[in-house]
Amino acid sequence: MNLFFASDQNFCFDSFHNRLASCAGTGQDGQSRAGRPWPNPRFEAAGALVFDRLTELVWPKDASVFEFALSFDEALKAVEEMNRQGRLGRSNWRLPTRRELFSLISHAFFNPALPKGHPFINVFPGYFWSKTPCARFPKQAWTVHLGGGRVFQGMRHASFMVLPVSGQGEAVPENKAHNLRFEPQNEGFLDTATGLVWHRNPNLAGKNLSWQDALESIRQLNSQNPSAKRPWRLPGVREMESLLHMDTHSPALPPGNPFAGVAQACWTSTTSVYDPAYAWAIYMEDGRVGVGYKTKPDFGVWPVC
Repeated sequence: MNLFFASDQNFCFDSFHNRLASCAGTGQDGQSRAGRPWPNPRFEAAGALVFDRLTELVWPKDASVFEFALSFDEALKAVEEMNRQGRLGRSNWRLPTRRELFSLISHAFFNPALPKGHPFINVFPGYFWSKTPCARFPKQAWTVHLGGGRVFQGMRHASFMVLPVSGQGEAVPENKAHNLRFEPQNEGFLDTATGLVWHRNPNLAGKNLSWQDALESIRQLNSQNPSAKRPWRLPGVREMESLLHMDTHSPALPPGNPFAGVAQACWTSTTSVYDPAYAWAIYMEDGRVGVGYKTKPDFGVWPVC
């Protein structure tokens, strides 16, 4: 099951708070919407369970199935006990991987950052544990914020909410660690796990740019070959997240990858709907998913097509 799918952000913004009348020519996530399309409806609720038709994963309908925040070890034990009891009619619950938990995130809504029409109840707008460890800081594990969509590390002794999952769905594997994943293709490398082609230069400008300058640098790159069938673009947050590998850091890319000089952090073309003056960025050092103020030259540019 391929967890690389299109964003649900189908609108675009300027560098401030203003929503644009059209996405045409912006080069933003709302224009490209690359990735596998969503089924309609995406979710099917059946009693106390929710089946995600996009990822084929099963979640509890009650997002607070564990009433209180737990430490990482407490979370693992709580899920084990859930299986012993056969709660919700299943005995194969587990902590989700970071990518599985991130698959629930909407980039069109916040508080909660879940897709339109979702059937979940009691969604705490805070951080939830994944089972994925942080390679850069082994005493930490990855957490996903269901209120806004950020992905940060959390100390294992800290307390966060728990949303268990059932089923299989990891097709952009967090551990697809072989050097045959990337194949040379013209000015880039094809990622055979997703079908995306990443530019050979993972830091196109050689320096940090503002968000608008990042988008403009892509336009200038495309102007050098206006007849290209597949023009370059600034990747959406889901596209860039699909490139990450959680067993490595500095950068958090698959072992054996062909890229050199990767920027410490890169802009995406996805605006933060929590505050449209910000856009999403990926910290390539360890894989954090955060935001940056659009007018500040804080992040690099890595084109994709």
